[in-house]
Amino acid sequence: MLENLIIRAETPADYKNVELMAMRSFWNKYWPGCTEHFLIRIIRESEDYIPEISRIAEVDGKIVGAVYYTKAWIVDGDARHEIATFGPLAVEPTMEGNDIGGALMRETIKLAKEEGIKAIALMGEPNYYPRFGFKRGAECGITDAQGNTFDALMCLPLIEDFSQIKGKLIESADFEKLEDEKRLEEINKEFPVYRKVKVQEGFMQIFEQHLGVVEAIDGDKYMVRYWELLIPATLSDELTEAPSVGSDVKFIWNHKGESRITQVFKNLLED
Repeated sequence: MLENLIIRAETPADYKNVELMAMRSFWNKYWPGCTEHFLIRIIRESEDYIPEISRIAEVDGKIVGAVYYTKAWIVDGDARHEIATFGPLAVEPTMEGNDIGGALMRETIKLAKEEGIKAIALMGEPNYYPRFGFKRGAECGITDAQGNTFDALMCLPLIEDFSQIKGKLIESADFEKLEDEKRLEEINKEFPVYRKVKVQEGFMQIFEQHLGVVEAIDGDKYMVRYWELLIPATLSDELTEAPSVGSDVKFIWNHKGESRITQVFKNLLED
């Protein structure tokens, strides 16, 4: 972890910089563009926001991460137990690999325990959150609002007798405001214009890999543009098409070793 990393509460002076960081963090991850910066604004306005345990991460005066918590409920008939959920958990993309997200999670889980919150539940990456103690929802007797269970639904009990709490996870009704596309368009005018990329039809969920553009080639080394960074990479053995300068690629960013290009693709939003 970075020695100069500061985890702290957000102030109004941070709002715009945090939203921009979150926008960059999720840009083109699930679909072209993103809505997480809009979600943060909705959360701040919500009565279900829990600022006492939400935190941002800062390095040398720059916002490099954030996590936001809201109230949620486990409901089983007339039984209704208040817990917490979180999201987005955002990290500045050029600072990945420094355990910023991990630092935010460890600090806010500690804060949630101190606040007496019974549990934290979420819909998230099933290969990431178990390292913090999260279990599959099915192990805790928790389903989504429709009664379904799946790997992305996870729960972290924070009290000893949580085994008696079972039911459906109900999140804040304010999340439905994300469907306001007109407001999203207005908010986007406040931020830089970034290129939208569409790799495939439907849901993309690009997290274990990254999207970039080949900017230069030197022998078997390919320089991949990823935000403000140029990342050297080689070709994956499974790759059937070699990229050229200007090619859109999907790549595995190895922060401690050799990065690899795994796919050359055509941006479906461009001719």
